[in-house]
Amino acid sequence: MPSSLAKPNRPVFTDLDGLAAMAGEGDAFGVGGHHFARLPLALLRAIARRGTLDLHYVSWAGGLPLELLLEAGAVAEIDICFSSLDIFGLPPRFRRAAETGAVPVRDWTALAMIQALRAAQQNLPSLPFQLPEGSDMAARIPGARLAVDPITGDPVGAAPALRLDTVVLHAQRADASGNVQILGPRALDLAMVGAARRVLVTVEEIVPVGVLAAAGRQSVLTRNQVSAIACVPGGAWPASCLPFYVTDYAALAAAFAAPDTRLEAAFAPPETGVPQHLRQAAGVTAATVAALAAPAVHPEGGSPSVDEIMAVSLAGLLGDDSVASAGAVSPLANVAYRLAKATHAPDMIIATMSCGHLDIAPSPMLLSLIETLDGETAAAHAGGDDTYSTYYQAGAVTHEIVAAAQVDRLGRANTLELVKPGGGTVRLPGQGGMADVANMHRDYILYVPRHSPLSLVERVTVASSARGLLTPAERWPHGYRTGHAAVLTDLCVFRLDPATCELIVLSTMPGVTRERIVEATGFPVAFDPHCSIVPPPKPEALDMLRRRIDPLGLRRLEFVSARERGALIAEILAADRQAVDECIARQRMRAPDGARDRQDGSPP
Repeated sequence: MPSSLAKPNRPVFTDLDGLAAMAGEGDAFGVGGHHFARLPLALLRAIARRGTLDLHYVSWAGGLPLELLLEAGAVAEIDICFSSLDIFGLPPRFRRAAETGAVPVRDWTALAMIQALRAAQQNLPSLPFQLPEGSDMAARIPGARLAVDPITGDPVGAAPALRLDTVVLHAQRADASGNVQILGPRALDLAMVGAARRVLVTVEEIVPVGVLAAAGRQSVLTRNQVSAIACVPGGAWPASCLPFYVTDYAALAAAFAAPDTRLEAAFAPPETGVPQHLRQAAGVTAATVAALAAPAVHPEGGSPSVDEIMAVSLAGLLGDDSVASAGAVSPLANVAYRLAKATHAPDMIIATMSCGHLDIAPSPMLLSLIETLDGETAAAHAGGDDTYSTYYQAGAVTHEIVAAAQVDRLGRANTLELVKPGGGTVRLPGQGGMADVANMHRDYILYVPRHSPLSLVERVTVASSARGLLTPAERWPHGYRTGHAAVLTDLCVFRLDPATCELIVLSTMPGVTRERIVEATGFPVAFDPHCSIVPPPKPEALDMLRRRIDPLGLRRLEFVSARERGALIAEILAADRQAVDECIARQRMRAPDGARDRQDGSPP
């Protein structure tokens, strides 16, 4: 049955349990929201409590929603591009399901999934997409076929329509007639809604008809796109729902501290509602943060550390003509982008939240406020589906610098799975959209925080992304610009040689010998004839990095082992709370008397 059959003009208004009862067993089941933003967690908990089974989970990301449903035994199949718990690492239930084969996992490229959802939305059997040249992903996309463009005869991919039975999402408001307001990045919400027969929405509040028209930047699902609505204040907690509350990283850290923690119980809403400080933090403005003399809650003195050298080196690759997109879990790259824009490249454009926040200001990376500050300073808010068309496929993005678990001598990355020495596999987050954009972006830049023979290998287990189109002659016919192709590690900088299509060492990190690089690399190492030493960071850049851009030291999370991560996260969360509390206090002092009553995070 086509997914786009029209829904009634007025959705049903019900309660949380009534909404949960509408999700059917065996449904192709999509989840809206993104990372830790606007996740419909209260509704997912209610669906899990009902014992709904055999769901076919379909979303760009797995993450926390998928962990909740796997814990309940509700998932029979998984179709995703990526699954991570952000700063908290790999999701254990997903890893266990994937590594044991208990639940089939099918990996999509982001573009193929977008086109498959659009095909369903448009009642088409399939839609074409650019092939992820150089990677192994084309053969892994469910149902995809190699096709020939009927006009040019060039090879393209064809994605079959991806029809959904139910999509669940959380939004800020609905009006009394059932129109739903989404503020901020939209992820793939609009494409999933268009591909679904049933759309179930929880909202923070229901307002009179006409109120939504007074809002600024927003997307509206008109009432004939929505099946049913429940008013569930705090329905995204412990994820965020701006402008009502920010992400509760302390609650997330407590839930993830032990692998046997029951998430369904851990995420039961507090009896008093969303904690007050999370609501107050949602009202902190960029002007308040900028007025702080130096929110250096984690200053570092002395010689630069390797993470600082890499951050400054990455920033040096960016210029005023750069358009840089921050990936899903790449704090080092996000830091580098902001550092470049705050120092030598003020005209560059930065997009965060997977291109949902467009052209942000280089605000400090205060963990609880990143989304708030980026949302406020962004020139526009967008969805992952429309930014793929407008920016990625158009070749308008110059950089998306991302980390890789493995890189081989041909510069191919692996973020899907590793083979254990004794047999079996270790499941990794997935490639998200890197298989697509590795060719679309002008510059192809990877980084490996810990250089070893296990991370720099002769041949990757699976090539999740690669620069398959390398030379101008290969790239120009596709409409792509040619730029740098490089890999930065904590030992050296490689460039991808267009003549040999292999990595060659361009420069070494300070104090690192060639012998050490050779010993730490799993393939024969060649050095550029003009191989140099990476220059140390200039004092002013280092000061900006430490005191203004990354005062919590979030970049360090990529340089520690899983065993060390918990202690570092605890340190960061304590510093983050201190900084946020100071911002809240300053915000209250700055706010006019009439606005102070709104510092609970509720909108004016």
